[in-house]
Amino acid sequence: MARGQSNTERKTRSALTDVVAREYTIHLHTKVHGKGFKHRAPSAVKAVRTFAQKAMGTKKVLLEPSVNAAIWDKGIKNVPHRLRVRLHRKRNDDESAKEDEKLYTLVSVVPTTNFKGLNTTVVETDE
Repeated sequence: MARGQSNTERKTRSALTDVVAREYTIHLHTKVHGKGFKHRAPSAVKAVRTFAQKAMGTKKVLLEPSVNAAIWDKGIKNVPHRLRVRLHRKRNDDESAKEDEKLYTLVSVVPTTNFKGLNTTVVETDE
């Protein structure tokens, strides 16, 4: 709470409830540096999952099969240095979902050949 604000003046709506899609470049080389060869691709998948959790503020993260295929494309030990992904925060329409699982993140790969000059961008969604 900011200085001089009472509880009634506080914002009632959180930014995390918004449905949004953003494109990020994940530097996987720093995440798998120093890992043994048989642990590089599995730890890269886990790194994508934790990156999505931190960037979108959701606990539940679903990876599309294209993400897994892009990481494992050259085998278990030759993980790509960078990966361009689209993180789409969506509402969970399941009635049995808990209060903290009302939102989830869907991760998909954005095909690119050159990573130079790519920044984080907000993508317009159809929802």
